[in-house]
Amino acid sequence: MEISRTTKFVGAYAAISVLLRLLPHPPNIVPMGALALFAGARGKTKWSMGAPLAAMAISDLVIGLYNWKIMAVVYGSFFAAALLGRVIKKDFSAEKTVIATFAGGVIFFLATNVAVWAFSPWYAKNLAGLLESLMMGLPFWRNSMIGDLFYGAIFFGIYALAERKAWLGKSGAGQKTIYNKGAAVNI
Repeated sequence: MEISRTTKFVGAYAAISVLLRLLPHPPNIVPMGALALFAGARGKTKWSMGAPLAAMAISDLVIGLYNWKIMAVVYGSFFAAALLGRVIKKDFSAEKTVIATFAGGVIFFLATNVAVWAFSPWYAKNLAGLLESLMMGLPFWRNSMIGDLFYGAIFFGIYALAERKAWLGKSGAGQKTIYNKGAAVNI
């Protein structure tokens, strides 16, 4: 069984995401949200959506585990981003990718900060505590959005270039393809 080019991209991006999460970086500027959206939008099978969860699990085993309830919400947030990718998959466009990136970031921000408020001892269990949790999470949300947009542009951009090159490289039987300033000509 041959592995599809898209599956190879999802796997490579997952490996890169693990590595980048383990290397020193500003808080939350990592490719996990971008990986989740890419896996959902471009993955050939529903199993592709497990790649971001596997990447998180591998890196969490190295970084360290934390409150399992909060972890479940974090993982669920990335799965939600993969589902958003599935939504834009059929009618894919750059604009929809940016909108889905922001939607995924908002879901991640709200879900994880509510989880920290609900499941950690750090905040009072009242409206003031919830608002404090959300306020304290804003810098992390900003960084998450920077990471999601930056890595999303890279992941989707490299994939689009590879798809374009693969399309340009196709030629009929017995034909040769030459490239002249980016244009393909079959001879």
